[in-house]
Amino acid sequence: MDHPSETLRHKCAACFRQFNKIEHLVEHMRLSFHSLHEPTCSLCHKHCRSFESLREHLIGPRPKQECNNVFVIRGCKICLAIFESPHTLRLHQERCQLRSPNSSQITTRFRNMGICDKLTSDNGRMRRHEAVALACRMVGGGSDGSLDICARVCLIDENETIIFSTYVNPTLPITNYRLESTGVGPEYMRDRAMPLKQVQKKIQDILCNGEPMWKIRPGVGGKARILVGHGLGDHLKSLQIEYPPFMIRDTANYPPLMKTSKLTNSLHYLTQAYLGYDIQNGSKDPYEDCVATMRLYMRMRSQVHKIEEYPLASDPQNKNNFAIWKQFELERMSPEQMLEVSRSDYYCWCLDSKL
Repeated sequence: MDHPSETLRHKCAACFRQFNKIEHLVEHMRLSFHSLHEPTCSLCHKHCRSFESLREHLIGPRPKQECNNVFVIRGCKICLAIFESPHTLRLHQERCQLRSPNSSQITTRFRNMGICDKLTSDNGRMRRHEAVALACRMVGGGSDGSLDICARVCLIDENETIIFSTYVNPTLPITNYRLESTGVGPEYMRDRAMPLKQVQKKIQDILCNGEPMWKIRPGVGGKARILVGHGLGDHLKSLQIEYPPFMIRDTANYPPLMKTSKLTNSLHYLTQAYLGYDIQNGSKDPYEDCVATMRLYMRMRSQVHKIEEYPLASDPQNKNNFAIWKQFELERMSPEQMLEVSRSDYYCWCLDSKL
């Protein structure tokens, strides 16, 4: 049996799991992709795979007691940050807990529905990689009404201003308007709907921003816009629009916002847990979903993480960090040294702030 001190030496410097043998710790680091981009407890510095698991660590059914004792006094239940004093916490909470856009705001913003492309910076020049959020409302098609068809679409900019919004005249017949959840009736489709082809062209023009689709590249220097949303795969499919995956920021499958079980959280839950207010409680405007996803994106993007030249495990410079042929070298490293060379397997949205 290993001596207790030897077991302690094989403790992961990120998640604190302990291993009887050093080779087991090396294999754990090879598969875990721990990095400075993971949600981390500011008290004990434990790394968590998602904010959900960090929440469980701080205030779950069985939290770490030492951290919980401090968090209940000085911790923000929305962003999970811990502050120097209860007074500082109160000042922070006034900014952290956001309010839902009320009905009068939505009515005002929808007064001039249609294209209104004003994504410019203060000096009048177009910002690089400006983000826009998209949300749709789906009605039913097909014989049983189960086929999702986009009947309404909305796009907003980072200032939560509508840049495009319209009802959509689909190419397939609508067999179920799903009125209670969509707020869309036959009269809207008859009097206000825009043909799908025209909607596609408008949205693609906004997203590409004058840059040909085939020229869009990740990184600094492009003009195309980052697309934000929740469940964007379904929305883009219903609109019959393709967009490069590296330009999409989807709150439904962003690892830090997923469940501990790695399943998707609903937008309703994410808004309540990480923005501090409820959505989808009466208003049926896709604008509300756009605002929620944009706020979640901006909150994730604003995280301050240490700058690394090559932050991803997939970067060529990192591909051999945990190669099998380096096993002997890795076994001679301390847990802290292994954490230092470990990199993330997902793109942290904080990196967008560098674009």
